[in-house]
Amino acid sequence: MPGPYVIRGSVVLPEGELSWRFSRSSGPGGQHVNTSDSRVELLFDLAATKALPEVWKERALERLAGRLVGGVVTVRASEHRSQLRNREMALVRLASLLAEATAPPPRQRRPTKIPRGINERRLREKKARAETKRGRTGRDW
Repeated sequence: MPGPYVIRGSVVLPEGELSWRFSRSSGPGGQHVNTSDSRVELLFDLAATKALPEVWKERALERLAGRLVGGVVTVRASEHRSQLRNREMALVRLASLLAEATAPPPRQRRPTKIPRGINERRLREKKARAETKRGRTGRDW
């Protein structure tokens, strides 16, 4: 498998903290599917990891609270018939999940006031449009 999977910046997924489980995948594949364990489950102990900065870890634990079981996040992959490709897919998914969960919160939007000139122009155009429509009445027909 390719090198380290970067979460964000210089923070990478540590190989030593990842645990794998393999099982038989469902779906097509003929006789091969009955004998190979191509489905992959990747487990990462988010609560006990030392790879993430403390602020990121707290943020991720809060945001992924619904996905965690005992502080462990699980990612499954079974799209491909090859165990190796499913392992790569699970790593990519975990890295993107952690990157999204550890991202800083978006900046607060500062409400802005509509400039007076824009509002006046809008009202002028609205009055002109109303006058045009008022002129279409059936009196002159």
